[in-house]
Amino acid sequence: MTRPTVVAIPGSTRQKSVNHSLIKAITELTAQRLEITVYDGLGRLPQFNPDDDQENVAANVSDFRQLLREADGILICTPEYARGVPGTLKNAIDWTISSGEFPHKPTLLITASTDGTFGHRALMETLKAIEAKNIDNLQLVIQHAKTKISNENRITDESTRHAVEELLDRFVWTIQNS
Repeated sequence: MTRPTVVAIPGSTRQKSVNHSLIKAITELTAQRLEITVYDGLGRLPQFNPDDDQENVAANVSDFRQLLREADGILICTPEYARGVPGTLKNAIDWTISSGEFPHKPTLLITASTDGTFGHRALMETLKAIEAKNIDNLQLVIQHAKTKISNENRITDESTRHAVEELLDRFVWTIQNS
């Protein structure tokens, strides 16, 4: 049996961010159940402009959309910037609105930041608006993430690890029952 495919989108463009470490930890935790591909192109996507969202859309936008379309699920791990959604992440999501890669696609959102509640809430509203599947049951805020996720890609806090594992079980179930 083939493993379901998931595109992981780190909301941070920093390669050594807590969210990149979290994605690596999740990849290890789900190695037997999911095939995760990390999309690291957020910073290279052009600024969203509806006038540019025509037949000849930029190649990297087209590639991003195709990657999402072919995936069985989407995983977003993001920090909160200035009590909001990182601009590059919101920009990437904006590029999918007219082409419709998110509607009814199982989407898991983890906000791992110092606080995270403000950005998480805003991103939840966006994901609901674009009809990401089962988003209310597939979301988690990890506050003070730097104290719970190591640079060695491990979830070091036991209650956080347990919460992430439960969330991943729901995510896999949602993908398998879609």
